[in-house]
Amino acid sequence: MIGCGDVAEVKSGPALYKAEGSTLAAVTGRDRARAEDYARRHNVPRVHSNAGDLIHDADIDAIYIATPPSSHCELALTAAAARKPCLVEKPMAMNHAECLRMVDAFQSAHTPLWVAYYRRALPRFLKVRELLRAKAIGDLTSIHVKVTDPLARGDAAKAWRFDPAIAGAGLFLDLASHYFDIIDFVAGPITAVAGFPLNTGGTYAAEDVTSAAFQIGGKVAGTGVWNFNAATSADSIVFMGSHGEIATAVRADEDVVVTRDGHPNLYRFRNPPHVHQPLIQTIVDELRGRGKCESTGESGARSSWVMERCLQGQEERTSK
Repeated sequence: MIGCGDVAEVKSGPALYKAEGSTLAAVTGRDRARAEDYARRHNVPRVHSNAGDLIHDADIDAIYIATPPSSHCELALTAAAARKPCLVEKPMAMNHAECLRMVDAFQSAHTPLWVAYYRRALPRFLKVRELLRAKAIGDLTSIHVKVTDPLARGDAAKAWRFDPAIAGAGLFLDLASHYFDIIDFVAGPITAVAGFPLNTGGTYAAEDVTSAAFQIGGKVAGTGVWNFNAATSADSIVFMGSHGEIATAVRADEDVVVTRDGHPNLYRFRNPPHVHQPLIQTIVDELRGRGKCESTGESGARSSWVMERCLQGQEERTSK
């Protein structure tokens, strides 16, 4: 594992050694003391001085890149050159072009590349996909996303997720990536999209409100608003069909509500303690010849393409 930050503490790190057939054999990070502390607390046997040493460690079978997006492409390309299977955190890279470089490198190396869109393996979203495929709400006709949070201020606004030089953009790139990936997973790839990013609060340089309109194959329309300068927090995705709707949250740990002909039906789900573990288990199983992980470099690149198109709206306006 490269990077010992917050995401590795509970969400992913323990999942690497709790998944059946998997061991977290070594870690590294920019802060050696932090990496050593992580290794002590999680019983990791080795701490490497740098990412290159870890990637080329002959005892390491696969690499997990848990660093900010600005380093994803370089580290992944190094893993591809070493022919080491690689799981990279989301968002996959700084931009779509970097994603394509990564996909091409792993294809040329005949080595798998996965992206940590862990919701693809959670029971809640597997159920949503099952319901859509079974036409529980008739034909899917539109999808609607609503995400709101109060504006980050002070020290909170100085975190790397608000710095385009490290994150690629602002919170939209970090958080909307999950929504677009889930849409891709349960309903199919987005084929057309336009977006409108704004900076309304002025507390950091990146966008804080972004709206999007999209289509899936000319048969499903979609809208989304990610407002990070709002009075309250909200998190919902609604799948509208010809005979009903499916509603749930993406970031929050909530149930799935299916309403058909005015009658709601509730499916109760709770996330596992380490939310990456179901996805990591599919990766371990694939490496052991027992299945396939559905969160690939190709699917991750599709979400990157969608978000990049959404963010181009601001670039086009300021360039005229």
